[in-house]
Amino acid sequence: MYESGEDYLEAILVLEEKLEGFVRSVDIANHMGFSKPSVSRAMGILEKDGYIEFGHANRIKLTEKGREKATDVYDRHRLLTKFLVKITGVDEDQAEKNACRVEHDIDQDIVNGIKTWMEKNSD
Repeated sequence: MYESGEDYLEAILVLEEKLEGFVRSVDIANHMGFSKPSVSRAMGILEKDGYIEFGHANRIKLTEKGREKATDVYDRHRLLTKFLVKITGVDEDQAEKNACRVEHDIDQDIVNGIKTWMEKNSD
């Protein structure tokens, strides 16, 4: 899966919680700052690949496969954000922007090592 697809799945997961499960393409467009046509194209690809499905009133729902992928990306994002704040002292906004760029390319063994380090060094 491409980085942009992971970003869309992560956005759907976040918006599901924020909007109590009622996510539409326009919500994703507003959240990510993308055009509605771009989001519609991406949703078509994610649906074709089995990551989302459309429900009543064009509500976007993550499939089991989509939820698993979105949760994995979001967990890496949160872990990396906390890690960057802790080791560098930068503010959370800067750490989050950098975590967003790193979360797609980092190897799982590195993620596991960061998790272990964070557990040992938690306040």
